[in-house]
Amino acid sequence: MLEIDPLEDDTGGTVFRDVIMLVLAGFVVTVLLLLPHINPPAQAAKKSADLPGNVMVEIRWPDGLDTDVDLWVQAPGDTVVGYSNKGGSVFNLLRDDRGHLRDASNLNYEVSYSRGAPAGEYVVNLHLYNSRTEISAPISVDVVVSVKRSERSSARQIVTGKAMLRHIGQEITVFRFKLDSESQLVADSVHDIYKPLRAEKS
Repeated sequence: MLEIDPLEDDTGGTVFRDVIMLVLAGFVVTVLLLLPHINPPAQAAKKSADLPGNVMVEIRWPDGLDTDVDLWVQAPGDTVVGYSNKGGSVFNLLRDDRGHLRDASNLNYEVSYSRGAPAGEYVVNLHLYNSRTEISAPISVDVVVSVKRSERSSARQIVTGKAMLRHIGQEITVFRFKLDSESQLVADSVHDIYKPLRAEKS
């Protein structure tokens, strides 16, 4: 009688291993085909480089000071935007810096971004809300206004300046300027005639 060695007849095991290898190969090929579509590198780099908004207003005062300087902005025909009203139809206040209060860094800055850039007058005010620092000299604040005309264009600074806040409670107008329908700065429209914004926030 002919006996078959079970070790020599392994057709069932061979088929099983072949099927498993084919499934694994199919899975690897599927993953390799999907990888480029999960996070396209070109689009990710573009998104991180693009600034949000069309009009950007940024303020910065000396780092390390326990001082609360507030940025107030108003777009044409829109409500006033500041710490107590962080969003309007056009502007949003993205950061309300309160000095050392709930701040993990020593950086002092606030920034507002707009959605769109309607033609008309823009107003940028500063308000010294509080200062818990021993420095008695005026607080110097750098102010930069940038405009991005379209999604494909890069932001360009249109107005920059330095303002001095001399006492708690002081509100000053740093810039008033006009943009035309092409998001261009209107010639000779920049001035700093005071317009209170905090009182008009409601």
